[in-house]
Amino acid sequence: MAKSREELLQLLNCPEGLENLKELMKTEPQPETGRDVNNHIHTTYSFSPYSPTAAVWFARAAGLCTCGLMDHDSIAGAEEFLAAAEAAHMSATIGIECRVSFANTPFADRKLNNPDQKGVVYMALHGVPHNKAAEINEFFAPYREKRNERNRKMVAAINEMMGKYGVTIDFEKDVLPLSNFAKGGSVTERHLSSALAYKMLEVIGRGDKLVKFIHEELQLPLSGKIEGFLTDENNPHMMYDLLGWIKSQLISKFYIDATDECPDVRDVLALSDRVGAISAYAYLGDVGDSVTGDKRAQKFEDDFLDELVEYVAKLGYKAITYMPSRNTKAQLHRLRALCEKYNLFQISGEDINQPRQSFVCEAQRDPEFSNLYDATWALIAHEWRATENPEDGFFSEKSIEKWPNLNDRIAAFSQFGQAMRK
Repeated sequence: MAKSREELLQLLNCPEGLENLKELMKTEPQPETGRDVNNHIHTTYSFSPYSPTAAVWFARAAGLCTCGLMDHDSIAGAEEFLAAAEAAHMSATIGIECRVSFANTPFADRKLNNPDQKGVVYMALHGVPHNKAAEINEFFAPYREKRNERNRKMVAAINEMMGKYGVTIDFEKDVLPLSNFAKGGSVTERHLSSALAYKMLEVIGRGDKLVKFIHEELQLPLSGKIEGFLTDENNPHMMYDLLGWIKSQLISKFYIDATDECPDVRDVLALSDRVGAISAYAYLGDVGDSVTGDKRAQKFEDDFLDELVEYVAKLGYKAITYMPSRNTKAQLHRLRALCEKYNLFQISGEDINQPRQSFVCEAQRDPEFSNLYDATWALIAHEWRATENPEDGFFSEKSIEKWPNLNDRIAAFSQFGQAMRK
C-alpha cells in the first residue's frame, strides 16, 4: 500500500532519511517519467517542506527526470541531495540562490527582482562543480551570520507590532528550530513569517477567527483564494497559506532593509568564475496574480529590461534564469530575444518552497521552451565535467574554442548529459 504524503515526509525529513529513501525504492511503485525537469527546488537548508532527500523523492514521484537544488545563501544540502539523487536513479544539478548588492551600479535606486527593497538582486549560481560546494558555502557563512543580526531586529519589530494581540515570537526558540542554520543552512524572512504564522494560529485560532482578525484588527486585505484557504479549518497547508499572505501583505510592516549581508555583485560573479559555476540573473518581471501566492501585484524590471540585460551581460553574468509559469508569453518573448542578443544562456526552474506547488512546470511543456530541457542536461554535464576537470566546463576557454556558438555548445553538452542519464 502506497504511503501518504505525510508518512513519506516523516520518513524522509529525519536523520535517517537517506537510508529510508533507499528502502522506499524497493517497495514504492516506479512513477512514469517523462522529460520534465526542475532546476530550482528549495530544501530545509533555506525554507521548504522538504529535506534534500525528500525533495529528490517528491521530484521523482512527480515524474521529473532531473532535479535541481537551489537554496538561499547556502549549498550545505548538496552532498545529501546528490546522494539521494544517486539512490533514486535521478540526474541532478546543484546551485545556490543569493542576494547581491547593486549599490555600485546604475540600478542602485531601482526595484529589480527583489519585492522587498531597491538595489538588491536575487541571483543564482547554477551548475556548481561538486568539489566546490564547500568553498561556496564557506564564502556565504559570514553573510548568513550578518543576516541573523537583521533577523533578530525584525523579530523585535514583529513583536512590537503584534504583541498587543498576544502574538510574539522568540528568535532562538521559535525561528531557529525551523531552520538548518546549525548545519550550514540559512534563516530567511520565510522562517520569520512561518514562526509568526504558527503563533497566530496558536493564539488567534484558525478558520473564521483568523480571517476576522485579519480584516477587523489588522485591517489588511485577503484575496478570495487565500481567504478560502484560511476559512477551511481542515486545510493541511494552513500555515503555508498564512505564510504566503504574511509575505505578500504584512512583511512590509516589519521588514528592515538588508545591507552588509548582501555581497557586492562583482564579488559573487568573481566567486562564480573562480569555482566554475554559471552565474544567472533571476528574471522576475512585473507581477499580476502571483503564482506562489506570496507576491502582491507590482512592477519590477520590465520598464527598463533592455538596459538591464545589456548591463548584466557586460558585468559578467553568464545566464538568465526564469520560470515560464510566472510570466506572460509577451514578457518571455521579450526576455528570450534579449538573451539571444547578448549571448546569455537560458535556464529554467520552478521555485519550490511550499507544498501547494507542483514540481512540474506545465507551462514549460510548450514546444517553444524546448531549449530549456537541453539547457538542464547541459548544466548536468557541465557539473560532472567541471568536477573532473575545470577545463572541460561549459564556459571554459577550451569549450568555447571548440563550440564558439552558444547553441552548438548547449547541444553538445546536452548530449553529454543525457548520455550520463541515471
